[in-house]
Formats: sequence, structure tokens, C-alpha cells
Amino acid sequence: MTLGNSMLIPVLPIMEDKVGISSFQSSMIITSYSVAAIFLIPVAGYLSDRFGRKMVILPSLIVSLIGGLVAGFASWKMEDPYSVIIIGRVLQGIGTAGAMPIVLPLVGDLYQDDSEKTSSCLGIIETSNAFGKVLAPILGSVFAAILWFLPFFSISALSLISIVLIFFFVKVPKEKDEPVKFKKFLGDTKKIFKTEGKWLYTVFLNGVLVMLVLFSMLFFLSENLEKVHDIKGIKKGFVLAIPLLFFCVASFVSGRKIKGNLPTIKKVMIACLIAMSASVIFVGFTSKKLILLLVVTSAVGIAIGALLPALDAIITENIKKELRGTVSSFYSSARFIGVAAGPPIMSLAMKDFLKGSYIIAGVLGVILTFIVVKFIKVNEIEESNKVT
Repeated sequence: MTLGNSMLIPVLPIMEDKVGISSFQSSMIITSYSVAAIFLIPVAGYLSDRFGRKMVILPSLIVSLIGGLVAGFASWKMEDPYSVIIIGRVLQGIGTAGAMPIVLPLVGDLYQDDSEKTSSCLGIIETSNAFGKVLAPILGSVFAAILWFLPFFSISALSLISIVLIFFFVKVPKEKDEPVKFKKFLGDTKKIFKTEGKWLYTVFLNGVLVMLVLFSMLFFLSENLEKVHDIKGIKKGFVLAIPLLFFCVASFVSGRKIKGNLPTIKKVMIACLIAMSASVIFVGFTSKKLILLLVVTSAVGIAIGALLPALDAIITENIKKELRGTVSSFYSSARFIGVAAGPPIMSLAMKDFLKGSYIIAGVLGVILTFIVVKFIKVNEIEESNKVT
């Protein structure tokens, strides 16, 4: 599912040329996917709590498969395919809404009595997410070098592989209790946001900001490598993968180190936000110096990569099972808001406000650090867990 979005980022300049669209229109190919996911992820979260994780994941992967075929065939056969590509991307976003976000509560279900194993496994999930981002620009560039629209079809192939693997190899624990009725579920959801709202909304804000920074940075880097440094094709894919490789390694290490320990999770969040804020402000200033640009973007990647497993863990391990899918789905929706907003904002900011946009991102990171310090109270969350 990560490949489904990130693989297209290095291909966007090619699509601009082949389809005859602007950079803002090409950014919509990323945004349309994400917007569809934003609104449907909470629905998928509720359905997964009500009917089971696999019952939601498998049909969603089928929808994602169909979306890839729609976008691919439109690019292949139509003279003016842009609007149908967007329809295909919306279908993929709908499929993603019921697939990727449900993985987090599924991990919580599988290892619900072992917080250390849950944290470690969430770290592996986030590392897989990150590894998808590392592979994405390379695979996207390789596929586009063969046929510029091949990445769309490859998403369908990957969805099919995922369907087979999930169906045969993921064994979900059998439910012992009756599913929660909708009225009680609604009341419990309101209650959890009322009692745990301060730290939950703080985590959601983290999800929005870091994905906004990451995807705006990747979109900018893809355009910048071609237009400023004249790096194109497969070579660009490998260069684009450098900061994402650091992102991936940081996710893996962070997931192994936090071990479900709430004080450690909070310290990791604060340290990562400070590191991200300190490094992101230099992205605009280094845009014409390739080595420095890669150093700075890699530093941002490390900070965000280490932060994400901490955000996953604090949500998954501190919400009771029957609401875990719903609450984690709101968190996933928050992340997709950042993914959706990043490319179009950057396509506009690159023209006249590149340096200022990254300085603002750094300032927002500092503000969010203070919000984390104020609203994520370790003692209160641990006390609340004892009560539930």
C-alpha cells in the first residue's frame, strides 16, 4: 500500500510531460488517493472492530487492485486519460482505507498480552512501510523506464500478492465475545475521546505534521533532482531512495528500542520532533547543493522514521481492543491528511516561497514539541489503563 503512493512520486514529472498536465495537477494524483482514504479509514476501522480485520482487509485489497487497472488502462488506451487516472487513484485510496490502517490494530490483537512484542512488531510494520518508501522511487523509475504507466499496473499485481498472503498466512484470533453493538460502540468512542482526548489529539497532530513534511519534501526532491540537478530516470530513483533508506533504518531501530515503555515513547517523540524541526528548516537553503540537500533530507528522514513507531505504539497499546481499530483508524486518517496536503502545498510553495515554507514547518515542529510535553502525561495514561 505504501508503494501504491510513493512509487508514483518519481514518475510525476514524466506524467506531466506524457499527459500534458501541470505540477499542481500531477500532485493531485497523490492527493486524490489520500483524500479518499482520509474519509473512509474511520468507517473501515469501525467495520474491522465489528466484523473482523481480515473481513475488511481482503475486499479492500480487491478494490485497490481494480483501481490500479483503471488508472493503467486509461493511461495506455486513452488520449486524454487524466480524469480517469484520478478515478482509478480514488478507487485505490478507498482500497487503502480498508487495508493498511487495519494492520495496526491487527498487530495489537495478535500480541495483546505482550506489550514488548507488540512494540517490536509495530516497529517491523513501520519499517516495512518505510522499506516500501525506499523501494518505491527505484521501482517507480525502473517501471516507468519500460512503460511510463506500468507503475499503475504494478500496484494491481502487488495487491493480488497481498490478497493471497493475507488469506493464507494471517491467522486472526477467534473472537470470544459478541461484537459491540453500534449504539454502545458510539458511546464508548465518545467516552474514549472525552477521557483520553488530550493525548490522542496530540498524537493525531504529530501524524498530520510529519507526513505533511515527509511527502512535501519527497515531492520537492523529485522535482528538484530533475529540474535543478538534471538527474532523471532510474538514477533519480536511487538518489531519491537515500533519505528514505535512513528513514527505514530509523524506524526499525526505534521499534526495537521503545519496547512498549511509555516514558521512553514520550522521550523519543520529543527528541524526534526537535531533530526534525532543526533539520527541516535547511531544506530550502540547500536546494542547489546536492550533497548538502541529501544530508539534510536524510536527517529529516531519520527523525520522522524514528518517531512513527512511537506514535503507533502509544495508540495501539493504550486503547482497549474493541475500540483499537476505530481509534487507530482516526490516527491513520490524520496521517493521510498530511500525505494529501503535502504535494499540492509544495507545488505552490516551490515557485516563490520555498525557504519560508520549510522554516514554517520547523516552527510548527517546535510548537508541537511543547504540546507533547504538556498533554502527553505518562502517569495519567498509565492510571487510565489500570482503570480500564
